[in-house]
Amino acid sequence: MGKEFGRPPLADENRALVEQRLREIEGGIGVRETLTVEWRTQPLHVEVIDMPVEALYYNPGTHRVRAQRSHDPALDQSLDEAPWAPESQGYLHYLLQALPADPAKKDPDFDNLLESLRVYRQNEPGLITRDGIVVNGNTRRAALKELGVPNIRVGVLPESCTWDDINAVELSLQLRPDQRRDYSYINRLLAMEEQHLLGRTLADIAREFRIRTASCEQDLWILSCLRDLIERSQDGRAQLRLLDFEQHQEKLRELYRRYVKESEANKDNAEVLKETRLAAIVLGFSKTDVRLIEPDFKDRYLDRKLPEGMKPEIAAPAAVAIPGLNRSMKAAAPKVAQAKALTDRVLKAKAVETAEDGHLTERAKTATETFSAARRAVEEALEPAGKDARVRKRKQAAPDRITDACQDIDQCITDLTLAKASGSLDEEAFDEAILSLRESLTKLAVATQRSIKAPGDGVSWLRDAVRQEGA
Repeated sequence: MGKEFGRPPLADENRALVEQRLREIEGGIGVRETLTVEWRTQPLHVEVIDMPVEALYYNPGTHRVRAQRSHDPALDQSLDEAPWAPESQGYLHYLLQALPADPAKKDPDFDNLLESLRVYRQNEPGLITRDGIVVNGNTRRAALKELGVPNIRVGVLPESCTWDDINAVELSLQLRPDQRRDYSYINRLLAMEEQHLLGRTLADIAREFRIRTASCEQDLWILSCLRDLIERSQDGRAQLRLLDFEQHQEKLRELYRRYVKESEANKDNAEVLKETRLAAIVLGFSKTDVRLIEPDFKDRYLDRKLPEGMKPEIAAPAAVAIPGLNRSMKAAAPKVAQAKALTDRVLKAKAVETAEDGHLTERAKTATETFSAARRAVEEALEPAGKDARVRKRKQAAPDRITDACQDIDQCITDLTLAKASGSLDEEAFDEAILSLRESLTKLAVATQRSIKAPGDGVSWLRDAVRQEGA
Protein backbone atom coordinates (compact mmCIF):
# COMPACT_ATOMS: atom_id res chain seq x y z
CA MET A 1 0.00 0.00 0.00
CA GLY A 2 1.28 3.48 -0.90
CA LYS A 3 1.74 6.41 1.42
CA GLU A 4 -1.42 8.22 2.55
CA PHE A 5 -1.23 12.03 2.47
CA GLY A 6 -4.72 12.79 3.72
CA ARG A 7 -6.98 15.54 2.35
CA PRO A 8 -5.86 19.07 1.41
CA PRO A 9 -7.29 22.16 3.20
CA LEU A 10 -9.60 23.19 0.33
CA ALA A 11 -10.84 19.63 -0.27
CA ASP A 12 -14.47 20.38 0.61
CA GLU A 13 -14.56 23.57 -1.47
CA ASN A 14 -13.02 21.79 -4.46
CA ARG A 15 -15.41 18.88 -4.11
CA ALA A 16 -18.41 21.25 -4.13
CA LEU A 17 -17.07 23.09 -7.20
CA VAL A 18 -16.40 19.80 -9.01
CA GLU A 19 -19.91 18.54 -8.28
CA GLN A 20 -21.42 21.82 -9.50
CA ARG A 21 -19.53 21.75 -12.79
CA LEU A 22 -20.30 18.07 -13.37
CA ARG A 23 -24.00 18.84 -12.91
CA GLU A 24 -23.69 21.66 -15.43
CA ILE A 25 -22.16 19.23 -17.94
CA GLU A 26 -24.99 16.76 -17.34
CA GLY A 27 -27.50 19.57 -17.82
CA GLY A 28 -26.15 20.28 -21.30
CA ILE A 29 -24.23 23.45 -20.45
CA GLY A 30 -21.09 23.59 -22.59
CA VAL A 31 -19.43 21.06 -24.92
CA ARG A 32 -19.19 17.61 -23.35
CA GLU A 33 -15.71 16.06 -23.31
CA THR A 34 -14.53 12.79 -21.79
CA LEU A 35 -11.16 11.26 -20.97
CA THR A 36 -10.47 7.52 -20.91
CA VAL A 37 -8.28 6.20 -18.09
CA GLU A 38 -7.39 2.76 -16.79
CA TRP A 39 -9.39 2.41 -13.57
CA ARG A 40 -8.84 -0.74 -11.51
CA THR A 41 -7.76 -2.69 -14.61
CA GLN A 42 -10.77 -1.53 -16.64
CA PRO A 43 -11.16 1.43 -19.05
CA LEU A 44 -13.24 4.25 -17.58
CA HIS A 45 -14.61 7.36 -19.31
CA VAL A 46 -14.50 10.39 -17.00
CA GLU A 47 -16.01 13.82 -17.56
CA VAL A 48 -13.72 16.77 -18.33
CA ILE A 49 -14.36 20.15 -16.68
CA ASP A 50 -12.54 23.45 -16.17
CA MET A 51 -11.01 24.08 -12.74
CA PRO A 52 -9.16 27.10 -11.32
CA VAL A 53 -5.41 26.51 -11.52
CA GLU A 54 -4.84 28.11 -8.10
CA ALA A 55 -7.44 25.92 -6.38
CA LEU A 56 -5.69 22.64 -7.22
CA TYR A 57 -2.87 20.87 -5.39
CA TYR A 58 0.22 19.13 -6.70
CA ASN A 59 0.31 15.44 -5.88
CA PRO A 60 2.95 15.06 -3.11
CA GLY A 61 3.43 11.41 -4.11
CA THR A 62 3.98 12.04 -7.83
CA HIS A 63 6.62 9.82 -9.38
CA ARG A 64 7.77 12.61 -11.67
CA VAL A 65 10.00 14.28 -9.03
CA ARG A 66 10.44 11.43 -6.55
CA ALA A 67 14.25 11.37 -6.82
CA GLN A 68 14.62 15.16 -7.10
CA ARG A 69 12.93 15.75 -3.74
CA SER A 70 16.25 15.05 -2.00
CA HIS A 71 17.69 18.20 -3.61
CA ASP A 72 16.73 20.07 -0.41
CA PRO A 73 16.54 17.63 2.54
CA ALA A 74 14.72 20.13 4.80
CA LEU A 75 11.99 20.80 2.25
CA ASP A 76 11.81 17.09 1.45
CA GLN A 77 11.08 16.40 5.12
CA SER A 78 8.48 19.19 5.20
CA LEU A 79 6.82 17.64 2.16
CA ASP A 80 6.39 14.38 4.08
CA GLU A 81 5.18 16.05 7.26
CA ALA A 82 2.97 18.82 5.75
CA PRO A 83 2.41 18.04 2.05
CA TRP A 84 -0.33 20.67 1.58
CA ALA A 85 1.50 23.58 3.21
CA PRO A 86 2.33 26.46 0.83
CA GLU A 87 6.05 25.87 1.39
CA SER A 88 5.75 22.18 0.39
CA GLN A 89 3.54 22.90 -2.62
CA GLY A 90 5.97 25.64 -3.64
CA TYR A 91 8.83 23.14 -3.50
CA LEU A 92 6.94 20.79 -5.81
CA HIS A 93 6.26 23.72 -8.16
CA TYR A 94 10.01 24.41 -8.25
CA LEU A 95 11.00 20.76 -8.84
CA LEU A 96 8.51 20.31 -11.68
CA GLN A 97 10.37 23.04 -13.57
CA ALA A 98 13.87 21.78 -12.70
CA LEU A 99 16.31 19.68 -14.72
CA PRO A 100 16.05 16.09 -13.38
CA ALA A 101 19.83 15.57 -13.33
CA ASP A 102 20.48 18.92 -11.63
CA PRO A 103 17.47 20.55 -9.90
CA ALA A 104 19.45 23.75 -9.47
CA LYS A 105 18.94 24.37 -13.21
CA LYS A 106 15.81 24.98 -15.28
CA ASP A 107 14.72 22.11 -17.52
CA PRO A 108 14.70 23.10 -21.24
CA ASP A 109 11.80 20.67 -21.73
CA PHE A 110 9.75 22.75 -19.31
CA ASP A 111 10.53 25.89 -21.31
CA ASN A 112 9.37 24.06 -24.45
CA LEU A 113 6.13 23.13 -22.66
CA LEU A 114 5.64 26.77 -21.65
CA GLU A 115 6.02 27.90 -25.24
CA SER A 116 3.67 25.20 -26.50
CA LEU A 117 0.98 26.16 -23.98
CA ARG A 118 1.48 29.84 -24.73
CA VAL A 119 0.92 29.28 -28.47
CA TYR A 120 -1.46 26.34 -28.67
CA ARG A 121 -3.04 26.33 -25.21
CA GLN A 122 -3.88 23.02 -23.56
CA ASN A 123 -4.26 20.11 -26.00
CA GLU A 124 -4.76 17.26 -23.52
CA PRO A 125 -6.76 17.47 -20.27
CA GLY A 126 -5.16 16.68 -16.95
CA LEU A 127 -6.73 14.50 -14.28
CA ILE A 128 -7.74 15.29 -10.68
CA THR A 129 -9.49 13.80 -7.70
CA ARG A 130 -12.67 15.43 -6.41
CA ASP A 131 -10.58 16.97 -3.61
CA GLY A 132 -8.56 18.87 -6.22
CA ILE A 133 -5.36 16.77 -6.19
CA VAL A 134 -3.67 16.64 -9.61
CA VAL A 135 -3.14 12.99 -10.57
CA ASN A 136 -1.89 13.62 -14.10
CA GLY A 137 -0.79 16.99 -15.42
CA ASN A 138 1.28 18.30 -12.50
CA THR A 139 3.86 19.76 -14.90
CA ARG A 140 1.13 21.29 -17.08
CA ARG A 141 -0.40 22.90 -14.03
CA ALA A 142 3.00 24.36 -13.09
CA ALA A 143 3.40 25.75 -16.63
CA LEU A 144 -0.12 27.24 -16.70
CA LYS A 145 0.55 28.79 -13.29
CA GLU A 146 3.75 30.37 -14.62
CA LEU A 147 1.83 31.73 -17.62
CA GLY A 148 -0.92 33.14 -15.42
CA VAL A 149 -3.66 31.09 -17.14
CA PRO A 150 -6.63 31.00 -14.73
CA ASN A 151 -8.18 27.61 -15.65
CA ILE A 152 -7.05 24.11 -16.55
CA ARG A 153 -9.07 21.37 -18.27
CA VAL A 154 -9.13 18.20 -16.18
CA GLY A 155 -10.90 14.86 -16.04
CA VAL A 156 -12.44 13.95 -12.67
CA LEU A 157 -11.91 10.56 -11.01
CA PRO A 158 -14.75 8.76 -9.17
CA GLU A 159 -15.62 9.60 -5.55
CA SER A 160 -14.24 6.28 -4.29
CA CYS A 161 -10.69 7.19 -5.42
CA THR A 162 -7.96 6.18 -2.92
CA TRP A 163 -4.25 6.95 -2.80
CA ASP A 164 -3.52 3.52 -4.27
CA ASP A 165 -5.83 4.44 -7.17
CA ILE A 166 -4.00 7.75 -7.60
CA ASN A 167 -0.63 6.00 -7.89
CA ALA A 168 -1.95 3.34 -10.27
CA VAL A 169 -3.72 5.81 -12.57
CA GLU A 170 -0.72 8.15 -12.68
CA LEU A 171 1.56 5.30 -13.72
CA SER A 172 -0.82 3.97 -16.36
CA LEU A 173 -1.14 7.43 -17.94
CA GLN A 174 2.50 8.43 -17.75
CA LEU A 175 3.70 5.14 -19.23
CA ARG A 176 1.63 5.46 -22.36
CA PRO A 177 3.99 5.54 -25.38
CA ASP A 178 2.54 8.85 -26.66
CA GLN A 179 3.62 10.88 -23.66
CA ARG A 180 5.76 13.87 -24.64
CA ARG A 181 7.75 14.09 -21.44
CA ASP A 182 8.80 10.75 -19.92
CA TYR A 183 9.76 10.16 -16.33
CA SER A 184 13.45 10.73 -15.71
CA TYR A 185 15.57 7.57 -15.46
CA ILE A 186 15.76 7.43 -11.65
CA ASN A 187 12.08 8.27 -11.17
CA ARG A 188 11.21 5.44 -13.53
CA LEU A 189 13.33 3.06 -11.41
CA LEU A 190 11.59 4.25 -8.25
CA ALA A 191 8.16 3.72 -9.80
CA MET A 192 9.13 0.17 -10.76
CA GLU A 193 10.46 -0.52 -7.27
CA GLU A 194 7.24 0.78 -5.73
CA GLN A 195 5.21 -1.65 -7.80
CA HIS A 196 7.57 -4.50 -6.85
CA LEU A 197 7.20 -3.69 -3.13
CA LEU A 198 3.43 -3.85 -3.55
CA GLY A 199 3.85 -7.52 -4.36
CA ARG A 200 3.45 -7.40 -8.12
CA THR A 201 5.42 -9.92 -10.19
CA LEU A 202 8.26 -8.84 -12.45
CA ALA A 203 6.24 -10.00 -15.46
CA ASP A 204 3.32 -7.74 -14.49
CA ILE A 205 5.60 -4.76 -13.87
CA ALA A 206 7.41 -5.31 -17.17
CA ARG A 207 4.10 -5.45 -19.01
CA GLU A 208 2.93 -2.19 -17.43
CA PHE A 209 6.21 -0.42 -18.20
CA ARG A 210 6.28 -1.93 -21.70
CA ILE A 211 9.66 -3.59 -21.29
CA ARG A 212 10.95 -7.17 -21.14
CA THR A 213 11.01 -9.00 -17.81
CA ALA A 214 14.81 -9.23 -18.06
CA SER A 215 15.01 -5.44 -18.42
CA CYS A 216 12.80 -5.02 -15.34
CA GLU A 217 15.11 -7.31 -13.35
CA GLN A 218 18.09 -5.32 -14.62
CA ASP A 219 16.62 -1.97 -13.56
CA LEU A 220 15.72 -3.22 -10.07
CA TRP A 221 19.28 -4.55 -9.67
CA ILE A 222 20.67 -1.16 -10.69
CA LEU A 223 18.45 0.67 -8.17
CA SER A 224 19.51 -1.72 -5.40
CA CYS A 225 23.13 -1.10 -6.37
CA LEU A 226 22.64 2.68 -6.28
CA ARG A 227 21.05 2.52 -2.83
CA ASP A 228 24.07 0.58 -1.61
CA LEU A 229 26.40 3.23 -3.07
CA ILE A 230 24.45 6.01 -1.38
CA GLU A 231 24.69 4.28 1.98
CA ARG A 232 28.42 3.72 1.54
CA SER A 233 28.97 7.35 0.52
CA GLN A 234 27.83 8.77 3.88
CA ASP A 235 30.49 10.86 5.57
CA GLY A 236 29.03 12.77 8.47
CA ARG A 237 26.10 14.76 7.08
CA ALA A 238 27.36 14.45 3.50
CA GLN A 239 25.79 11.75 1.35
CA LEU A 240 25.15 11.18 -2.33
CA ARG A 241 21.58 11.14 -3.67
CA LEU A 242 19.83 9.05 -6.29
CA LEU A 243 19.56 12.07 -8.57
CA ASP A 244 23.39 12.22 -8.68
CA PHE A 245 23.23 9.13 -10.93
CA GLU A 246 20.54 10.48 -13.27
CA GLN A 247 22.83 10.80 -16.29
CA HIS A 248 24.52 7.40 -16.04
CA GLN A 249 21.73 5.22 -17.40
CA GLU A 250 23.62 3.54 -20.26
CA LYS A 251 26.80 3.05 -18.22
CA LEU A 252 24.84 1.33 -15.45
CA ARG A 253 23.00 -0.92 -17.88
CA GLU A 254 26.26 -1.93 -19.57
CA LEU A 255 27.71 -2.63 -16.13
CA TYR A 256 24.82 -4.95 -15.30
CA ARG A 257 25.20 -6.93 -18.53
CA ARG A 258 28.97 -7.27 -18.13
CA TYR A 259 28.61 -8.15 -14.42
CA VAL A 260 26.11 -10.94 -15.13
CA LYS A 261 28.32 -12.38 -17.85
CA GLU A 262 31.43 -12.30 -15.65
CA SER A 263 29.55 -13.77 -12.66
CA GLU A 264 28.96 -16.95 -14.63
CA ALA A 265 32.72 -17.46 -14.86
CA ASN A 266 34.08 -15.99 -11.62
CA LYS A 267 32.07 -14.26 -8.89
CA ASP A 268 35.04 -12.47 -7.32
CA ASN A 269 36.18 -11.09 -10.67
CA ALA A 270 32.65 -9.88 -11.29
CA GLU A 271 32.63 -8.00 -7.97
CA VAL A 272 36.00 -6.38 -8.72
CA LEU A 273 34.72 -5.37 -12.15
CA LYS A 274 31.55 -3.89 -10.63
CA GLU A 275 33.38 -1.89 -7.95
CA THR A 276 36.00 -0.52 -10.34
CA ARG A 277 33.45 0.49 -12.97
CA LEU A 278 31.24 2.12 -10.33
CA ALA A 279 34.22 4.15 -9.11
CA ALA A 280 34.89 5.27 -12.69
CA ILE A 281 31.22 6.22 -13.14
CA VAL A 282 31.25 8.32 -9.97
CA LEU A 283 34.49 9.93 -11.16
CA GLY A 284 32.64 11.05 -14.29
CA PHE A 285 34.30 9.00 -17.03
CA SER A 286 32.54 8.45 -20.35
CA LYS A 287 30.81 5.28 -21.44
CA THR A 288 33.63 4.36 -23.83
CA ASP A 289 36.20 4.80 -21.04
CA VAL A 290 34.20 2.75 -18.53
CA ARG A 291 33.88 0.01 -21.14
CA LEU A 292 37.67 -0.47 -21.06
CA ILE A 293 37.55 -1.54 -17.40
CA GLU A 294 37.72 -5.33 -17.18
CA PRO A 295 38.30 -7.57 -14.10
CA ASP A 296 42.08 -7.30 -14.46
CA PHE A 297 42.07 -3.48 -14.87
CA LYS A 298 42.84 -2.76 -11.22
CA ASP A 299 45.72 -5.25 -10.92
CA ARG A 300 47.26 -4.64 -14.35
CA TYR A 301 46.88 -0.87 -14.72
CA LEU A 302 45.30 1.01 -11.84
CA ASP A 303 47.26 -0.12 -8.77
CA ARG A 304 50.57 1.13 -10.16
CA LYS A 305 49.03 4.57 -10.87
CA LEU A 306 47.37 5.07 -7.48
CA PRO A 307 49.17 7.23 -4.89
CA GLU A 308 50.47 5.24 -1.93
CA GLY A 309 47.90 6.77 0.38
CA MET A 310 45.07 5.39 -1.75
CA LYS A 311 46.20 1.77 -1.80
CA PRO A 312 44.25 0.02 0.98
CA GLU A 313 45.94 -2.98 2.51
CA ILE A 314 43.13 -5.31 3.51
CA ALA A 315 43.60 -8.85 4.71
CA ALA A 316 40.17 -10.44 4.53
CA PRO A 317 39.27 -12.78 7.42
CA ALA A 318 38.75 -16.45 6.67
CA ALA A 319 35.06 -16.21 7.56
CA VAL A 320 32.39 -13.75 8.69
CA ALA A 321 29.98 -14.59 11.51
CA ILE A 322 26.24 -14.25 10.86
CA PRO A 323 24.66 -12.60 13.92
CA GLY A 324 21.98 -14.64 15.66
CA LEU A 325 22.46 -17.81 13.60
CA ASN A 326 25.65 -19.12 15.19
CA ARG A 327 26.99 -19.62 11.67
CA SER A 328 29.67 -18.13 9.48
CA MET A 329 30.15 -17.59 5.78
CA LYS A 330 33.16 -17.14 3.55
CA ALA A 331 34.42 -13.55 3.53
CA ALA A 332 35.01 -11.51 0.39
CA ALA A 333 38.35 -12.09 -1.30
CA PRO A 334 41.06 -9.51 -0.47
CA LYS A 335 41.00 -8.12 -4.02
CA VAL A 336 37.24 -7.53 -3.74
CA ALA A 337 37.64 -5.84 -0.36
CA GLN A 338 40.40 -3.60 -1.77
CA ALA A 339 38.26 -2.61 -4.75
CA LYS A 340 35.36 -1.77 -2.43
CA ALA A 341 37.60 0.28 -0.17
CA LEU A 342 38.80 2.36 -3.14
CA THR A 343 35.22 2.89 -4.35
CA ASP A 344 34.18 3.93 -0.83
CA ARG A 345 36.88 6.61 -0.77
CA VAL A 346 35.72 7.96 -4.11
CA LEU A 347 32.07 7.92 -2.98
CA LYS A 348 32.79 9.78 0.25
CA ALA A 349 34.95 12.36 -1.52
CA LYS A 350 32.22 12.96 -4.10
CA ALA A 351 29.57 13.24 -1.36
CA VAL A 352 31.59 15.84 0.57
CA GLU A 353 32.34 17.79 -2.62
CA THR A 354 28.64 17.88 -3.49
CA ALA A 355 27.56 18.80 0.04
CA GLU A 356 30.11 21.61 0.41
CA ASP A 357 29.14 22.95 -3.04
CA GLY A 358 32.27 25.00 -3.65
CA HIS A 359 32.84 26.20 -0.07
CA LEU A 360 36.56 26.39 0.64
CA THR A 361 36.57 24.43 3.91
CA GLU A 362 39.39 22.14 4.96
CA ARG A 363 37.07 19.17 4.59
CA ALA A 364 36.10 20.17 1.07
CA LYS A 365 39.74 20.72 0.16
CA THR A 366 40.71 17.22 1.34
CA ALA A 367 37.78 15.67 -0.52
CA THR A 368 38.67 17.52 -3.73
CA GLU A 369 42.29 16.39 -3.49
CA THR A 370 41.23 12.76 -2.96
CA PHE A 371 38.73 12.90 -5.82
CA SER A 372 41.24 14.54 -8.18
CA ALA A 373 43.97 12.05 -7.30
CA ALA A 374 41.65 9.11 -7.93
CA ARG A 375 40.45 10.54 -11.24
CA ARG A 376 44.00 11.24 -12.36
CA ALA A 377 45.07 7.68 -11.50
CA VAL A 378 42.15 6.11 -13.39
CA GLU A 379 42.76 8.41 -16.35
CA GLU A 380 46.41 7.38 -16.51
CA ALA A 381 45.47 3.70 -16.16
CA LEU A 382 42.91 3.93 -18.97
CA GLU A 383 45.58 4.97 -21.47
CA PRO A 384 47.53 1.64 -21.51
CA ALA A 385 44.27 -0.27 -21.07
CA GLY A 386 42.91 1.42 -24.18
CA LYS A 387 46.06 0.62 -26.17
CA ASP A 388 45.89 -3.04 -25.15
CA ALA A 389 42.20 -3.16 -26.04
CA ARG A 390 42.93 -1.81 -29.51
CA VAL A 391 45.69 -4.40 -29.96
CA ARG A 392 43.32 -7.18 -28.90
CA LYS A 393 40.73 -5.86 -31.31
CA ARG A 394 43.24 -5.91 -34.18
CA LYS A 395 44.25 -9.45 -33.25
CA GLN A 396 40.63 -10.56 -33.37
CA ALA A 397 39.70 -8.70 -36.56
CA ALA A 398 40.78 -11.40 -39.04
CA PRO A 399 39.25 -14.37 -37.14
CA ASP A 400 36.03 -12.40 -36.61
CA ARG A 401 35.69 -11.78 -40.35
CA ILE A 402 36.13 -15.50 -41.09
CA THR A 403 33.44 -16.27 -38.50
CA ASP A 404 31.09 -13.77 -40.13
CA ALA A 405 31.77 -15.29 -43.54
CA CYS A 406 30.98 -18.76 -42.20
CA GLN A 407 27.64 -17.50 -40.89
CA ASP A 408 26.88 -16.00 -44.31
CA ILE A 409 27.71 -19.31 -46.02
CA ASP A 410 25.48 -21.20 -43.57
CA GLN A 411 22.66 -18.81 -44.42
CA CYS A 412 23.47 -19.29 -48.12
CA ILE A 413 22.82 -23.04 -47.74
CA THR A 414 19.35 -22.30 -46.39
CA ASP A 415 18.66 -19.78 -49.14
CA LEU A 416 19.88 -22.22 -51.79
CA THR A 417 17.49 -24.92 -50.55
CA LEU A 418 14.55 -22.50 -50.54
CA ALA A 419 15.42 -21.20 -54.02
CA LYS A 420 15.63 -24.75 -55.40
CA ALA A 421 12.25 -25.63 -53.89
CA SER A 422 10.60 -22.60 -55.50
CA GLY A 423 12.53 -22.89 -58.78
CA SER A 424 13.85 -19.33 -58.45
CA LEU A 425 17.62 -19.96 -58.34
CA ASP A 426 19.75 -17.94 -60.78
CA GLU A 427 22.32 -20.67 -61.46
CA GLU A 428 24.65 -18.52 -63.58
CA ALA A 429 24.87 -15.80 -60.93
CA PHE A 430 25.44 -18.46 -58.26
CA ASP A 431 28.25 -20.01 -60.32
CA GLU A 432 29.95 -16.64 -60.71
CA ALA A 433 29.72 -16.07 -56.96
CA ILE A 434 31.41 -19.46 -56.32
CA LEU A 435 34.26 -18.47 -58.65
CA SER A 436 34.68 -15.23 -56.69
CA LEU A 437 34.79 -17.30 -53.49
CA ARG A 438 37.53 -19.51 -54.98
CA GLU A 439 39.57 -16.44 -55.95
CA SER A 440 39.18 -14.96 -52.44
CA LEU A 441 40.22 -18.24 -50.78
CA THR A 442 43.28 -18.39 -53.02
CA LYS A 443 44.30 -14.87 -51.98
CA LEU A 444 43.69 -15.77 -48.34
CA ALA A 445 45.94 -18.84 -48.65
CA VAL A 446 48.73 -16.70 -50.13
CA ALA A 447 48.34 -14.18 -47.29
CA THR A 448 48.61 -16.94 -44.66
CA GLN A 449 51.78 -18.20 -46.38
CA ARG A 450 53.35 -14.79 -45.74
CA SER A 451 51.94 -14.20 -42.26
CA ILE A 452 51.71 -17.56 -40.46
CA LYS A 453 54.95 -19.51 -40.06
CA ALA A 454 53.59 -22.40 -37.96
CA PRO A 455 50.20 -23.23 -39.49
CA GLY A 456 47.56 -25.16 -37.60
CA ASP A 457 45.09 -27.66 -39.02
CA GLY A 458 42.79 -25.01 -40.47
CA VAL A 459 45.48 -23.03 -42.29
CA SER A 460 47.16 -26.24 -43.49
CA TRP A 461 43.85 -27.44 -44.96
CA LEU A 462 43.37 -24.12 -46.77
CA ARG A 463 46.87 -24.20 -48.26
CA ASP A 464 46.51 -27.85 -49.36
CA ALA A 465 43.13 -27.14 -50.94
CA VAL A 466 44.47 -24.20 -52.92
CA ARG A 467 47.62 -26.12 -53.85
CA GLN A 468 45.54 -29.01 -55.22
CA GLU A 469 43.34 -26.56 -57.10
CA GLY A 470 46.42 -25.00 -58.70
CA ALA A 471 47.83 -28.41 -59.66
